[in-house]
Amino acid sequence: MAIIKPFNALRPKQEFAEQIASKPYDVLNSEEAREAVGNNQLSFLHITKSEIDLPADIDTHSQLVYDKAKENLLDFINKKEVLFREDKPCYYIYTLVMNGRSQTGLVCASSVADYYNDIIKKHEFTRPEKEKDRIDHMTTIRAQTGNVFLAYRDVDELNTLIENWKTNNQPVYDFIAEDGISHTIWIVNQDEAIETITTLFNTKVPFTYIADGHHRAASAAKVSTTFTDSEDAKYFLTTIFPASELAILDYNRVVTDINGLTTEKLLARLQDDFYITLSTEKVKPAQLHEFGMYIDGQWYILSSRKGTFTEDPIGILDITILSNNVLDKLLGIKDQRTDKRIDFVGGIRGLNELEKRVDSGEMKVAFSLYPVTIEQLFDIADSGNVMPPKTTWFEPKLRDGLLTHLI
Repeated sequence: MAIIKPFNALRPKQEFAEQIASKPYDVLNSEEAREAVGNNQLSFLHITKSEIDLPADIDTHSQLVYDKAKENLLDFINKKEVLFREDKPCYYIYTLVMNGRSQTGLVCASSVADYYNDIIKKHEFTRPEKEKDRIDHMTTIRAQTGNVFLAYRDVDELNTLIENWKTNNQPVYDFIAEDGISHTIWIVNQDEAIETITTLFNTKVPFTYIADGHHRAASAAKVSTTFTDSEDAKYFLTTIFPASELAILDYNRVVTDINGLTTEKLLARLQDDFYITLSTEKVKPAQLHEFGMYIDGQWYILSSRKGTFTEDPIGILDITILSNNVLDKLLGIKDQRTDKRIDFVGGIRGLNELEKRVDSGEMKVAFSLYPVTIEQLFDIADSGNVMPPKTTWFEPKLRDGLLTHLI
């Protein structure tokens, strides 16, 4: 069963929360981070992307960058006095609203032991260089700034408790960010409620699943072996959402060329595995095993023929079908992790981005996919398999800086 506990969050004074809250470190490059910060001296990007305060040509993985992050964090606490540490361990309820859709999760500290014992289930491989970056960052500043996004199958008692707390208590933070997404956080500081939440997870939630943040989780687990004398290091910062609250967006593909084929030959060969229909509109697939394809200014609907894919948890995924029957079989793309001919476009960017990449001549063809379902994610993780790269895209993103876990 899942082991979670409340923690003494490092968090902003209420009047500074909106200025401090920043997008996650891994959705912005250094140049974008500098632009996003502008003149905001309180943006948490000064800590998560601290290279913005150093010469532009610095190696972003230099120890100087991590040392600057530590300096900036201490400055936020001691000199600017905009961050403080909660005086008792608490849980936090975090609601995000994007385009009228709301999702609510519980911010807590999750057990590193659960990560190693597969109580916290994974569905992606991690890359050593990305792990090392977060390990060095955490080790230097002795804090986990990046939230790991977990999911679990709904528990009615937890849903009721969390909704009642939101109804009967005032939030500590409540603002709309510059991108239009609202962020609202409540503190659960009543001992009885804290104990009930802890017990419900430990008795009703057999597993949690990493939805977003595999590298942050893996890095936190490895950092725990460095700080063996720290009880805090045995846990890491997570926000856990019930499955009913979550929506997974599509994660689409664009490819530079069609492997020496003409468009006519590609369409002819696709008919072995798909029914093909011309579309006068952009194609956002309406169901599983349906794909959109954009090439030469024209959209097509590709519908998988029966018998062209397997029914196991990995084989039934649309990205597996596309990979096996199009990307590998026809376009010669064997490994999407390393092949430079393919790129990935998160669904948040919309179908216009696919058209733009192709119409510009940068790419030859684009494919739109139906989103993976949360149950498919659970099934794959339960089976011990991993998804192909860049399969799930979760929105909205949790903001960094609102709740930080100190080691």
